[in-house]
Amino acid sequence: MSDDKKYWIGFNLVKGVGSVRFQQLRSYFGDLSIAWQAPKEAFQQAGLPERVLRNLLSLREEIDLDRVYDSIIERDIAVLTLLDEQYPRLLKEIDQAPPVIYVKGSLTPADEFAVAMVGTRRVTAYGQQVARDTSTYLAGHGLTIVSGMARGVDALAHQHALQAGGRTIAVLGCGVDVVYPPEHRHLAEAIVENGALISDYPPGTQPEGINFPPRNRIISGLSLATIVIEAGERSGALITADFAMEQGRDVFAVPGNVFSPASRGTNRLIQNGAYAMVSPQDVLDVLDLAQVEDYKDARQTLPADITEAKILQALDYEPVHVDEISLEAGLPIEKVSAALTMMELKGMVQHVGGMRYTVIRDVTKR
Repeated sequence: MSDDKKYWIGFNLVKGVGSVRFQQLRSYFGDLSIAWQAPKEAFQQAGLPERVLRNLLSLREEIDLDRVYDSIIERDIAVLTLLDEQYPRLLKEIDQAPPVIYVKGSLTPADEFAVAMVGTRRVTAYGQQVARDTSTYLAGHGLTIVSGMARGVDALAHQHALQAGGRTIAVLGCGVDVVYPPEHRHLAEAIVENGALISDYPPGTQPEGINFPPRNRIISGLSLATIVIEAGERSGALITADFAMEQGRDVFAVPGNVFSPASRGTNRLIQNGAYAMVSPQDVLDVLDLAQVEDYKDARQTLPADITEAKILQALDYEPVHVDEISLEAGLPIEKVSAALTMMELKGMVQHVGGMRYTVIRDVTKR
């Protein structure tokens, strides 16, 4: 298969091959399967640095990609590349989007309505209350909460989103099969059941300090906006806020006591143009998401691709036989039948018997 996922994993395992070099290799070789089997000279001609080339050639001799891929799938870890439709749309839009992400749990279309909540590990009583109230409110209004599963604000954001019956995503600085910090094992299990653990580091990667700043771009990249609850002047949460601004996403900061070290970073963000969040409703207002469920309903009933769009054009409020739909849409009957099944599940069409369908509402005129 062209650009087989195992080759994406293989290059993801090579130290020094990030998003830029992935693109460099794909542009030069046209296909990662061809690149993986290329001779040393071809990589030199492609401009791969000598240090990275040594890492690649050494790894290529040591591993069996089929075995590595099977091992990942056996642990219920999904592998998504930039070529996959399931790859998060918001994340794909950022500069240097991670070529490969590993997912434990599930991602849904509803997760496009996500906000990041980040902050200090040494959260004060004030920060705890704001984190709890904000996560509970936004999750209760249908937003997915994204954070990094660290101690402090991150953990509170995840916990209260789950308690509110919402979805939450944790972006890790290690493999999705590694729980860090270790006391968050039960939290990680709960997130998998009602959201996802995500990482661009291969399974088995242990947490290292250098891993966490780069992963923050994924936290902000998955989100419509980033909310900083509390942050000192050197907090990693400020790195996430910087990434969000670079990605053209909104940043909110909670104003705090001017004498509190935990609020120096957030107060500075507000000075520099971030929205001052004095109520979680501020986030919904600025993002114009007061009716999140209505947005989700609209997204659910819009055609997902050209096939659905053609079928909708062929339908009416009066029953239409599947053969007529196929003829009108100019699509094979088997493709129409498969699409109609999915569209019925999405609430776009209704089967009224005798292989006849009607449109439930005219989504083409939205």
